[in-house]
Amino acid sequence: MAGVPLNELIILLILGLAAGTAGGLVGIGGSLVIIPVVTLAMGKDQHLAQAAAMIVNVFVAAPALFRHHQAKAVQWGVVLRMLPFGLVLILVGVFLSDRFDGELLMKLFGVFLLYIIAINMLKLFEDGRKDNSRSPRIAWLSAGFVGSLMGFAAGLLGIGGGPIAVPLLQRICRLPLRESIATATAVMCITSAVGAWRKNVGLSELVERGVTADPIQFKESLLLATCLVPTAMIGALIGARLTHKLPIKLLRIAFILLMVWACVNMLGLLP
Repeated sequence: MAGVPLNELIILLILGLAAGTAGGLVGIGGSLVIIPVVTLAMGKDQHLAQAAAMIVNVFVAAPALFRHHQAKAVQWGVVLRMLPFGLVLILVGVFLSDRFDGELLMKLFGVFLLYIIAINMLKLFEDGRKDNSRSPRIAWLSAGFVGSLMGFAAGLLGIGGGPIAVPLLQRICRLPLRESIATATAVMCITSAVGAWRKNVGLSELVERGVTADPIQFKESLLLATCLVPTAMIGALIGARLTHKLPIKLLRIAFILLMVWACVNMLGLLP
């Protein structure tokens, strides 16, 4: 692809497949895989990585949602209650993200991931039948709370919001894991599109705010996303299919391992 060295293009294509598969599998959009690799391994600016990843999130969530809808796993009542809050808060999150140092924000989110990991580790030792033992909560208050946190974190850190929404949908809205993943993916389809638009529109203003030293243009973000999207969409279909095929305990282990990997990278614990 013009403007991208061959070795970098190969890395991006492989990264897109891995991110898409992970995103489709556990409803995270793929950013938690893309952002650490693009920033740490490829040396790109944090804001550029977030802007590109937010575009990719849309293309990962859409095919994954198609699979989840076919499996009748999406709780549309919860989706409709999460969306208004998620849309407003993702814009607030992007607004703040454009004014703060990206590395500090990533470290703060890495600390939050420790909580996510702990909660899911505890659930590994619970009887799997508990996922379906309680009636879902579809109230505006509970769904709106989850949508608000999901949207804010997504805008702030350039992620899909799944790492926030999936465990909270399980705990607060009482959805089973597969339905939590499917529901978060449905919300992500719309909030990620809005967040990606706002993040990319503001890239040219980051130097003026003193957030980055070098100017970043939308075309740089679009080029990265264009390299990532084709294989990410393929991966999303594979991951979403695996969500409804794999045993629930194996699915949770995969989610935990992914969160551990992201947490270690965000906190800079690796040399």
